Amino acid sequence: MRTVFSAGSALTIAAVALAAASAQPAPAGDPLERARALTRAAPLIDGHNDYAWAVREEAHTLDLAAVDIRGAQPRTMTDIPRLRAGGVGAQFWSVYVPASLQGQAAIRAVLEQIDLVHRMVARYPDTFEMAGTADDIDRIVKAGRIASLLGMEGGHAIDNSLGTLRMMHALGAAYMTLTHSDNVPWADASTDTPQLGGLSRFGEEVVLEMNRLGMLVDLSHVSPDTMADALRVSRAPVIFSHSSARAICDHPRNVPDDVLGRLKTNGGVAMVTFVPSFIAPEGGRRYPLQLANLRRLRKAHPNDPIRVEAGMQAWYKAHPDPVATLAMVTDHIDHMRQVAGIDHIGIGSDFDGIQSTPVGLEDVSRYPALTAELLRRGYSEDDVQKVLGQNVLRVMRDVERAAAALQKERPPSTATIESLDGRKSGNSESDRK
Repeated sequence: MRTVFSAGSALTIAAVALAAASAQPAPAGDPLERARALTRAAPLIDGHNDYAWAVREEAHTLDLAAVDIRGAQPRTMTDIPRLRAGGVGAQFWSVYVPASLQGQAAIRAVLEQIDLVHRMVARYPDTFEMAGTADDIDRIVKAGRIASLLGMEGGHAIDNSLGTLRMMHALGAAYMTLTHSDNVPWADASTDTPQLGGLSRFGEEVVLEMNRLGMLVDLSHVSPDTMADALRVSRAPVIFSHSSARAICDHPRNVPDDVLGRLKTNGGVAMVTFVPSFIAPEGGRRYPLQLANLRRLRKAHPNDPIRVEAGMQAWYKAHPDPVATLAMVTDHIDHMRQVAGIDHIGIGSDFDGIQSTPVGLEDVSRYPALTAELLRRGYSEDDVQKVLGQNVLRVMRDVERAAAALQKERPPSTATIESLDGRKSGNSESDRK
């Protein structure tokens, strides 16, 4: 999840121009205008946007004044004019921390990004408002603002502490992705060598404590065994904040069909992502080469993550992301509808956390184009609204009800990884997003 602004500024400017054109009155019966109205009404809820990390990387500072999103920002995929043009009603802002940061360094990085999002909301009060519940989202959208929630990406950021988890939730973290690219001591990641075969006992306790808090359990980035364990243990619906269908693109970051099928029983939602290497089938074929190069670099430079990262950036330049399209993204939605059902699909773009975008989905102004494609393929307006946001609102309400019940059954957990697992495990091989 390292943002590199390699998409040409011409493409971004073109997207801004398209967004501006979107604000002009359309002829009666215009399919795109119908799509825009439906997107606004849904409301559109995006499960994953890495703008906070993009500010950190682009401006090399945490100063929001350096990247003022009141106007067009040609070097990011997100700004207020394009959010408005895209009809965004609610956004889970990722507060990401790379797996290279551990312990107190990881906690600090997450807290700084939580602070950045809170300051962004305070800086633009006519546009944003913090939300904590599904009812908050409904109220904020009706008031004409964008409901803002936090998604903590990477369970290593709690440093094996349930107390830290609770405090992150108290500061607004609405979900936590159990792992990022590397294993954590209590859960296996999808892009690392399995160590536990899923969740450890402490990992199960993390899931249950998240259920008790009313915090969404995010299974993007985790291994299939971890997915299975979390689905077995969780007392509430789970989410995949930014993952697509593995049957179409055989990348380990995507969701296998057997897990999609289990979402029907669990009641959860898989939020289709726009990451080209998770969308285009070529991305699955490219991944083993990417992993082999990473392993080679780590072996050559075992104590030098900077050289490893530089080597990977050179590899990415020589092996660019495959070309993906809006139609390919919709193919993933079609497949998920067949396997999981229409009630278990959402949208998790990963804008500003990706190096390239699908053609037709270049930035946050372009969600209505996806709506239009779903309508063109024969989805009813009710089903489109489910995909765009209603499914996520339903999951949030189910999670809130489960939390209310669990809070009557159990107090805050004081379990530790040492008491439940007996030892800590280290991280091993990883992959970037």
